[in-house]
Amino acid sequence: MTDIATRVYNHAWKIDPIVRSVVDTDFYKLLMAQTIFRRHRDVKVTFGILNRTASVKLAQLVDVGELKEQLDHIRTLSLSRGESTWLRGNMFYGKRQMFAPDFIAWLEAFRFPPYHLERKGDQYELTFEGPWIETTMWEIPALAVLMELHSRAVTKGLAKFELQVLYARAMTRVWEKIGRLKLLPDVRIADFGTRRRHGFLWQDWSVQAMIEGLGPAFLGTSNCLIAMRREVEAIGTNAHELPMVYSALAGNDRELAEAPYKVLADWQQDYDGNLRVMLPDTYGSRNFLERAPDWVTNWTGVRVDSGDPIEGGEIAIAWWGRRKQDPRDKLLIFSDGLDVDAIERIHRHFHGRVRIGYGWGTLLTNDFRGLGPDGRLDPFSIVCKVVSADGRPAVKLSDNPMKAMGPAAEVARYRRVFQVGEQMSLPVAV
Repeated sequence: MTDIATRVYNHAWKIDPIVRSVVDTDFYKLLMAQTIFRRHRDVKVTFGILNRTASVKLAQLVDVGELKEQLDHIRTLSLSRGESTWLRGNMFYGKRQMFAPDFIAWLEAFRFPPYHLERKGDQYELTFEGPWIETTMWEIPALAVLMELHSRAVTKGLAKFELQVLYARAMTRVWEKIGRLKLLPDVRIADFGTRRRHGFLWQDWSVQAMIEGLGPAFLGTSNCLIAMRREVEAIGTNAHELPMVYSALAGNDRELAEAPYKVLADWQQDYDGNLRVMLPDTYGSRNFLERAPDWVTNWTGVRVDSGDPIEGGEIAIAWWGRRKQDPRDKLLIFSDGLDVDAIERIHRHFHGRVRIGYGWGTLLTNDFRGLGPDGRLDPFSIVCKVVSADGRPAVKLSDNPMKAMGPAAEVARYRRVFQVGEQMSLPVAV
């Protein structure tokens, strides 16, 4: 097993680049990229980093030269022969050849496009502008770089024994959480922690702990590189990015109202089975489901990714009931800032009423709360989201208004078009 403390102490850049492969990314990113490749590859899309935790002053902590070095390293990466073979021949979600030959050929030739980096006060402005099929690939590695450089900056002054104790305590914490999870009946859980991980080595260790500790209850990992190396399932479906871009491209309010369902129609052409899990909260889950066409009710499940998870699950179950669907045949995936207490609460509430899965993210792969000096190693909330598409602003509303994104006038317009009423604000921890 890797001695993480020694590797962190040595800060061996050539051994441990933060992002070490094109497939050191989340599986949903490749699935979405294939849909984008087939339909919208030339749409010009800008992505931008947003640090929601203003108290974490990244530009003071993270050296700009180190940041550029890591980003420039990513631009040298290309798909290896072994990675290409894995994508071409592996079975994903029970299906071989999930990725079409023309998409794999594009991915083999892909190189990360240029980035724009500028310091703005105590934060960095990091944006990626260009064809959607290229800029979309930056989201996961850009976040991983910023998170790990933050971790390295905070731990840089720690001595060898301090690091050994730090990681021993963090490992104990993860293992105790796994011990609680394995007591839940019929629990099914996956690692969703790539974007805001403490570091690659720590995510890899966390996955190994889940494999050993949970056995068949561990569904797999969202990280393609770790899934390939550890021979576990690559897990993921789709994200808010698709409806945000489709909606930004809408020419009028009528087209805007239909844009999220156009996403599902395109996705349905590309994927089936357990990949047909919708993410309804981009513009408010309740009205999204009520206005959904009848064919959407045949989809496998719903992912609850914002707002109160109990309320979100109940909204989905009630909707299935009104559409003459048996919720016990459907799948609810919970993925919003989960930790063990929340998973236990959700599981007690829904077990036996619906199939349940959990995407455990930041608080699996980056729970160093209270372990670092002065709490500076605690995880924080940072995202890389669509800013605009073909020059038009992109908007996300969410079931939690604290997660809303976009110009105020456009947010107000979207709230009107999608008939989003009053929403409860909830703290955004990660």
